[in-house]
Amino acid sequence: MARPPSIGEAQLLDLLMPVFREKGFEGALIGDLSAASGLQRASLYHRFPAGKEGIAEAVLTAVGERFLWILEPLRTESDVSQGMDETARRLSDFYGAGTLSCVLDTMTLAGAPAKVREHARSLAVTWIEAMAEAAQRAGRGPDDAQRVAKDVFLRIEGALVLARVLGDTEPFTEAVALLPTLLTPERV
Repeated sequence: MARPPSIGEAQLLDLLMPVFREKGFEGALIGDLSAASGLQRASLYHRFPAGKEGIAEAVLTAVGERFLWILEPLRTESDVSQGMDETARRLSDFYGAGTLSCVLDTMTLAGAPAKVREHARSLAVTWIEAMAEAAQRAGRGPDDAQRVAKDVFLRIEGALVLARVLGDTEPFTEAVALLPTLLTPERV
């Protein structure tokens, strides 16, 4: 009879995600992942037979599930403005008010396998599409909605890079706060 896992899947992925956030795919060594999780290398390989790539895929799947929760108000709230505000709040929480790097960014640095890069790309597309749909529900045309959704994505991701490089989280705070304003068309 197999021993029950000493740590649950969700908790394990929460411990592994920061390693990829900080070091990217290539820089995240199995030893780093072992140390972060408190599991021996053999236990990690037992749970993730595909090794580091399998761990990265599992982490991105967990990020995807979180993103669905983060984006849910944007997609489902009948009051689009309230949905935008709640999604902005959830994004800020997920990124530690700008202190945490974006795992989509760091996982796609040089050395990441194509499967991992594609997974990260699909999560970015989902995020942009959700913002574009909300912008359309708020009254923007399809092309304009797509343009502003990409702009908001660039602002937030760029602000995260700026926070990592300069240690300044203010641009992130501003970018997230502007999400509802940028997605909603100006009323004249």
